[in-house]
Amino acid sequence: QVELVESGGGLVQTGGSLRLSCSRPGGTFTVYSLAWFRQAPGKEREFVAAISRSGVATKYAESVKDRFTISRDNSKNTVSLQMNSLKPEDTAVYFCTADRATIESMIARPDQNDYWGQGTQVTVSS
Repeated sequence: QVELVESGGGLVQTGGSLRLSCSRPGGTFTVYSLAWFRQAPGKEREFVAAISRSGVATKYAESVKDRFTISRDNSKNTVSLQMNSLKPEDTAVYFCTADRATIESMIARPDQNDYWGQGTQVTVSS
């Protein structure tokens, strides 16, 4: 079972920044659309950001638009999420996911995505 491995989470103050990364050890990302989801305690998992296979198309949740940036480096098999101007409501476990479908499909039916990581905790203190 190929896994995705996230890193970069941690504790940061309101207004601070964090950069999350996700890799696929021993595998390639080239054929996959990639996305980040998050889940806060007691809440449903929610979409954060997605990027197409080529990296040309991106999509963001309204709550993170203009603060978060998703990017990918297919030569290094990594996807990153740069998070700026963090707010306490951004506190959650962040998950990386990959699927061969379009980013629209990944967002619409995430339970069917091919791969998920174990998640990385992001905590924003007020």
